Amino acid sequence: MARRKPRTLRIALASALLVALSLGLVVLSTYLLGLDREIRERFAGARWALPAQVYAAPMELYTGLDIAPTELVHELNRLGYREDPRLSGPGSFLPSRTQVDIHLREFAFWDGLQPAQTLAVRFGGDSITSIVRVADGAPVDIFRLDPMLIGSIFPSHGEDRVLVRIDEVPPLLVKGLIAVEDRQFYGHFGISPRSILRAMVANLRAGRVVQGGSTITQQLVKNFFLSNRQTWARKINEAFMALLIERHYDKDQILEAYLNEVHLGQDGSRAVHGFGLGARFYFNKPLEELEPQEVALLVGLIKGTSYYNPRRNAERALARRDLVLGVFFEDGLIDEAAYQRALAAPLGVDGGRIGGAERYPAFVELVKRQLRGQYDDADLTDEGLRIFTTLNPRAQEVLERHIVESVAEIERSRKMKPQTLQAAGVITSADGGEVMALVGGRDVRYAGFNRALDSQRPIGSLVKPFVYLTALERPGEFNLHSILPDEPIELRLPHGALWAPRNYDKQFHGPQPLYRALAQSYNLPTVYTGLQVGAEQVLRTIRRAGYEGDAQALPSLFLGAIGMSPLQVAEIYGTLAAGGFQAPPSAIREVQTKDGEPLSRYPIAVRQTLPDGPVYLVGWGLQRVVAEGTGRGVYAALPGSAVVAGKTGTTDDYRDSWFAGFSADRVAVVWVGRDDNQPTGLSGSSGALPVWARVMRDLRVRNFDPIPPASVETLRVDRLTGQRADEGCAETIEVPFMVGWGPQEWAPCAYGGERSPLRWLRDIFER
Repeated sequence: MARRKPRTLRIALASALLVALSLGLVVLSTYLLGLDREIRERFAGARWALPAQVYAAPMELYTGLDIAPTELVHELNRLGYREDPRLSGPGSFLPSRTQVDIHLREFAFWDGLQPAQTLAVRFGGDSITSIVRVADGAPVDIFRLDPMLIGSIFPSHGEDRVLVRIDEVPPLLVKGLIAVEDRQFYGHFGISPRSILRAMVANLRAGRVVQGGSTITQQLVKNFFLSNRQTWARKINEAFMALLIERHYDKDQILEAYLNEVHLGQDGSRAVHGFGLGARFYFNKPLEELEPQEVALLVGLIKGTSYYNPRRNAERALARRDLVLGVFFEDGLIDEAAYQRALAAPLGVDGGRIGGAERYPAFVELVKRQLRGQYDDADLTDEGLRIFTTLNPRAQEVLERHIVESVAEIERSRKMKPQTLQAAGVITSADGGEVMALVGGRDVRYAGFNRALDSQRPIGSLVKPFVYLTALERPGEFNLHSILPDEPIELRLPHGALWAPRNYDKQFHGPQPLYRALAQSYNLPTVYTGLQVGAEQVLRTIRRAGYEGDAQALPSLFLGAIGMSPLQVAEIYGTLAAGGFQAPPSAIREVQTKDGEPLSRYPIAVRQTLPDGPVYLVGWGLQRVVAEGTGRGVYAALPGSAVVAGKTGTTDDYRDSWFAGFSADRVAVVWVGRDDNQPTGLSGSSGALPVWARVMRDLRVRNFDPIPPASVETLRVDRLTGQRADEGCAETIEVPFMVGWGPQEWAPCAYGGERSPLRWLRDIFER
């Protein structure tokens, strides 16, 4: 019996062990099946949420375009083209004094594919004289540069990427990545026992996980499925999942997924994933155009994106890049000449993040708002839509520069504390309301409060053209030379308060012609006119121009007690610039799927809401504002031959400084003030006007010289009496009137006047 007990015990232990092993196998199998299902489900469909890509408007080049060679070179640099005497591939150019040769990139526009080709753009002075295709000398009428990728609409978790296929990736990147990260990639089955053993020894010595033996497959698992926590459980999970991935997918599929998933940096709240976006983010160019030293930097970043951040730790990043270049050279991936050139090259990282999603946050915010009515958030963040916008990078650059520089200059000249003032601005096309530039504040990269869209500030005297427009729609009562009183006004408001408006200079100027009251921005003649036509009618005119707010029809409306954003002001002034044709501001031209299939087109929606004759008269009056009125400081910046129209705006206690105006092709609005609504001491002419004038100067706008509509005639009148005049009168002015409503009587000074002694004398001589 004593001998049977140990045997029975051994059998029991063996049975228990067998049961435990069986249960362990069942648990492990269940666990592995769960991992396997998770892997296959994730890899079977869309593996990533693909943010919508947002593009600027492309620059169009054609014979006769006013652009200097240096300006074209600047645009090419902005797009990440590189100067190359050999024009060795797309994205390169070769400039000279009178010609710029460009090897264009292929790009799928909304209206078709523009192939990669080499063009010679020839100049005469500061304009294009001809464009020819280098391959055969054939003339080219027009072509477009590929548009700038200005941002993306990424999901709430912050991941952004530009997907690439493995056959689009430079061979040096593939081979170099394997040489640095996983030399046995094509030989192992997902894990490398030798690397794991080496890492285990190091970790046991340290008493914690300090080193990994991860293959590229394991790194993909970590990035794609797991957290970054360095624990034994995570490492075991990682190994099992790597084995399962290798069982289901071939090496190229795994490598392609890794190339698109690897984390390469942080751009504010946006995580930069994949080499496609990494090339854009760091070098502002497509992945296929990277040089060896640029490939080496991206590969080197995998070891630690924060530690080797080239924008913050340039020396550390340079050392890491050169170490990777050494691996490339030792493995025969680049020859010695290329190695030495790459070592000598600077980091070359774009300091301004030209390709970053935060480049134009204020404009991208407008794009998002205009898309929300048509697309769900998931469509915008997951489906890889391609959104082509109206942003003009050159106009945006000009507006940003002058808002940043001019406002700081105002602070210095007035001895203000730096950053006291804020500013915002908008530029639109004059004929269709396309938003070409938008700045929401002095920190032009800040994605927070957007003053251009959301700041509702009283517009002050910017409203006066609409008061006078309402009056000029009654040609039997008002014309541009109607004499308006400039005298005290007191008005009892509905709630009992007494309203007694005053002029800006607190003076009375006597009777004034309407056009001069507008030019000098006198308050009292404006209020008089507004009371004659009625606040309800003035508000109706503003609404017809495009305003959709909830302002009240009160007498204070006549002096600008109506809150608007700069974009809203640009809309109503755009209606004046377009001769009475109103177009809602538009930031989008086309939306496509990630494969280039059209989803939505955004044609310009224009309708006439204001009569062309009275609008023409107001436009003439706004030209007088800048020629002889409160806006005359405009011509201190603009060339003498320029013709523009505009209006200053100043609110109570100098809290808001505005200038709004237009040329034949551009509408621009600038606001300067304080976020806390405290007085600035700036009028419209001393604050916003200098910024506006410099912007319009650098845009080289076309002269505002509209053709008078058939309902308008221009007559010469005596400045003093407003009656008809001719060469017999010393002080005359040519003024447009609605046909049949101009002055009929001749001034006493005129040769043509019936009672004029000069006419009587002339008649004697003629007999």
